[in-house]
Amino acid sequence: MTQKQGYPAKSYSVPTKRYCQTLSLKDNPALIAEYRKIHSRAESWPEIREGIRSIDILEMEMYICGTQVFMIVETPLDFDWDTAMEELSHLPRQQEWEDYVARFQECVPGSTSSQKWKLMERMFYLYDE
Repeated sequence: MTQKQGYPAKSYSVPTKRYCQTLSLKDNPALIAEYRKIHSRAESWPEIREGIRSIDILEMEMYICGTQVFMIVETPLDFDWDTAMEELSHLPRQQEWEDYVARFQECVPGSTSSQKWKLMERMFYLYDE
């Protein structure tokens, strides 16, 4: 389903920054459909959502186009990516989740989230005039 109206963005009471990441899925329509399903509100693991929030991630959104998944992570300005990802990798069920979703992803088995997802570099924005 394509939304042509755009997606609402949350507002926060603190200044934020965002990280953008991408990863590739295996080119298998049945696996991609299942990957989408396990990320739904009904199917995603509560411990994983709680863990993401516990490391001060304010919002995480994933978008898909074919076999490419794009993630936007919204954080407070003082968020330290490397420290947070290290903490996340040791939270309950996190590696179990990573191993579970790895069967859908083009990645090395046993990889952590930060090893699978590739941070993207911003190359354009509407520059201040």
